[in-house]
Amino acid sequence: MDFAKEAAKFDGVDLPPDIRRKLDFMKLGIVLPAPGKEGAAEELATITTRLGSTYSTGSISLDSAAYKNELADIRGADGDLSGEKVSQSETELLMRRMRDPKKLAEVWTKWNDYAAGMKDDYARMVEIANEGAKELGYNDVGTLWRSGYDMSPEEFEAETDRLWGQVKPLYDQLHCYVRAELNQKYGDAVVPLDQPIRADLLGNMWAQEWGSIGDIVSVGESGQPIDLDTILAAKGYDPVKMVKTGESFFTSLGFDPLPSTFWERSQITKPRDREVVCHASAWDIDLKDDLRIKMCTTVGAEDFVTIHHELGHNFYQRAYKDQPVLFQNGANDGFHEAIGDMVALSITPEYLKQIGLIDTIPPASEDLSLLMRQALDKIAFLPFGLLVDKYRWQIFSGEITPTTYNDGWWALRTKYQGIRPPTDRPAEGFDAGGKYHVPGGVPYTRYFLARILQFQFYKAACDQIGWKGPLHRCSIYGSKEVGEKFNAMLEMGASKPWPDALETFTGSRQMDGSAIVAYFKPLMDYLETENAGRSCGW
Repeated sequence: MDFAKEAAKFDGVDLPPDIRRKLDFMKLGIVLPAPGKEGAAEELATITTRLGSTYSTGSISLDSAAYKNELADIRGADGDLSGEKVSQSETELLMRRMRDPKKLAEVWTKWNDYAAGMKDDYARMVEIANEGAKELGYNDVGTLWRSGYDMSPEEFEAETDRLWGQVKPLYDQLHCYVRAELNQKYGDAVVPLDQPIRADLLGNMWAQEWGSIGDIVSVGESGQPIDLDTILAAKGYDPVKMVKTGESFFTSLGFDPLPSTFWERSQITKPRDREVVCHASAWDIDLKDDLRIKMCTTVGAEDFVTIHHELGHNFYQRAYKDQPVLFQNGANDGFHEAIGDMVALSITPEYLKQIGLIDTIPPASEDLSLLMRQALDKIAFLPFGLLVDKYRWQIFSGEITPTTYNDGWWALRTKYQGIRPPTDRPAEGFDAGGKYHVPGGVPYTRYFLARILQFQFYKAACDQIGWKGPLHRCSIYGSKEVGEKFNAMLEMGASKPWPDALETFTGSRQMDGSAIVAYFKPLMDYLETENAGRSCGW
């Protein structure tokens, strides 16, 4: 915080662009700044620690007899079948797997009720951090967060609204179709066709990604999806070979292989002698060449995709290693996730044939199921990715107050997502606190931007190789031309405004949602046909 305050002293001073950029990053790097008054930093640290602990240790109670089968499903038949303490991560599994509306509503309601216990701490955290933001020259924390995008906070908010406007028609069609499918399963009493969808029915505690209800939402085609799980096992793949395959994707574009230390120091499989966090992540230990991934890799399609994603982070980290430390980052905070996801999008049937995993490429006419599976996660996420920070911007500005935390949350979720709670929510509640990033103070707009950018990057790469087929079938494997332009963007890090980096690879200085629309066009055509005659919207 001291460095940030020193940097703030130079606001308004005419400085060379690179010096100005470094000083700005010193301020923008503090997500929740503490004011200088005595005891404020300590109080803020205590509150943020307590919020993190309250969330991570959260649990709910369920009737052991009523939920015996569900608990056995997530804990194993030999596990603890008592429902006295069901952890946060277990509630996620239950929301993903259960199909009983009454039980879904109970688990959902109990977790959101638990979150209310974080409300007072959260309100105090906002109060303290806003004071700190003012000392750094910002109106509030929301203004600070929106200032990290090489444009004014007002311009950035307008930019996110513009991007949402580009993709909203696709979301609206998906929402309409999914609601009709849920109505087919649950009936009018549970899923009325003229109302927002109940949030607990979408296979996710926050209704942010809907892939888990793929068994309910079908597109009525007979094509068989590629069973990559079986193929990888049959071809003799082990975790290391999967990572080697991911590395070869990048070397085919002209990138140097990973250093030997990567293979010596990465955690590729789960250790047998200790418990570890298995959430996949990519690490740059020394800001030079000590790159690593941390995974508990199992042989299968999900981890095959995850490996390509995580290595995207590693190759990005190495590309900008010669930049000054303050510039060793993504061009904006959406870039890093977008790079990983863009690489994951490249795992197409064409790519799988190029690397010998399949012998023949199925016809693209059978791809509606694949596109629907992707849309249930990637398209369904877009409004949620946007509104989590819109909500907090309004809290930081005072537009939403502690007395309206819940009403403000549900107003945004209904407006953007078209969802509603399964039970009446108390005005004094804090349902937003049930999402980790809110009590954790983690900005969220980056995930919305990453969803937009990954498709923009992918389409630009496919345009560079002259791809003429359906966009979702493109493979850039082996293209040195793409690799050269890709690396030119990556090696810039955060040294230049993000439009400069974007232009280097895509030729455009503007983020653009039209690539998503192009990617999902076959699905959009199908949805519009199926939804004809339905009353869409809410």
